[in-house]
Amino acid sequence: MSKLLLRILLKDGQSVSDPSVREKCGQIASLVGIATNFILFLIKILVGTIFRSIAITADAVNNLSDSASSVVTLVGFKLSGKPADEEHPYGHARMEYISGLIVSFLILFLGIQLIQSSAEKIFHPEQAQFSVVTVAVLIISILGKVWQGLFYRGMGRTIGSTALEATAADSFNDVFSTSAILLGTVITKLTGFNLDGYMGVVVAVLIIITGINLVKETTNPLLGMAPDKKLVDDIYKKILSYDGIIGLHDLMVHNYGPGRCFASVHCEVPASQDIMVSHDIIDTVEHDFKRDMGIQMVIHLDPVDTDNEQTNRLREQVIALLKEISPEIRMHDFRVVWGQTHSNLIFDVLVPFKFKLRDKDLSDYITKKISDLDSSYCAVITIDHSYVPPEQDESN
Repeated sequence: MSKLLLRILLKDGQSVSDPSVREKCGQIASLVGIATNFILFLIKILVGTIFRSIAITADAVNNLSDSASSVVTLVGFKLSGKPADEEHPYGHARMEYISGLIVSFLILFLGIQLIQSSAEKIFHPEQAQFSVVTVAVLIISILGKVWQGLFYRGMGRTIGSTALEATAADSFNDVFSTSAILLGTVITKLTGFNLDGYMGVVVAVLIIITGINLVKETTNPLLGMAPDKKLVDDIYKKILSYDGIIGLHDLMVHNYGPGRCFASVHCEVPASQDIMVSHDIIDTVEHDFKRDMGIQMVIHLDPVDTDNEQTNRLREQVIALLKEISPEIRMHDFRVVWGQTHSNLIFDVLVPFKFKLRDKDLSDYITKKISDLDSSYCAVITIDHSYVPPEQDESN
């Protein structure tokens, strides 16, 4: 159904990367969720009340919370589609994450409430009435949630929405919880042992687990995550494809919500290359990233002396020295100020966040090693940490 919906929404030349198309897809998916979940709630609350089943009633309330979640998601998609303004120059796309966080807390609150009511049913049981209607409603609910999960997952992956993919996961969790209720209902009928309250607790626990997972998924992008490996690979590959750029480092990618990506990077160019030529290359790269990948790229130009053989040999010595210390660390921005009595070796060292040595200890150790090469060498070291996965970093 998600593919059919996209064919209807996409006009000639449009794609899901178009913010307006993405917003429409998200809103329609949310409306589908509101309608289907509310219908399931009405059916289950009626059956749960008539046949005095706390488990089915709990599942009905779970569907109501799913419907409310879709309302919040709908509002989130609407707000995230607002254009940038003076107060929010990076746009409002992160509202999608905020709406997901609100949904997560609603789900947690609901789960806690259902545990309390289910526990009361365990200590003060009331015999639930078995009915073919009850079984039929549960089976219909399971099938409906499977369809719903597939629809959300297909739409979420197509438009790149973490909110919809999280909702898909919630729908599949509902399949397991409703299946547990169905199994408990059948076992109660066959054995006479009342599992209704226990099944209510199972549903409540599943709801709480879902809520905790959703909190993690929605807070991570708000806190700021390392960029996707494929995106980093694509950025490096694209930049290094331009003639006149010999290396890059200090890549930082900022995500302000789906379709709102900003990045900065240091690009190394030969110091002997005309500065106007290098500047023109940088301008071209920035323009191409905006056009081809939708990334607002800002590039800092780093000239590298590639013609001084003495400096080149010393650079290779330092690289080898660092590899002996640890293969995890990298170097960039290497330059030498040659002098009569001493020479300053100035460079940055890139270190993983969980490196075994503290920054100061590592700097002191490298300084000593360089001094061992030649007592006239004075190291001026800057320790920094990567904003992308360590294996993605390039350095000279």
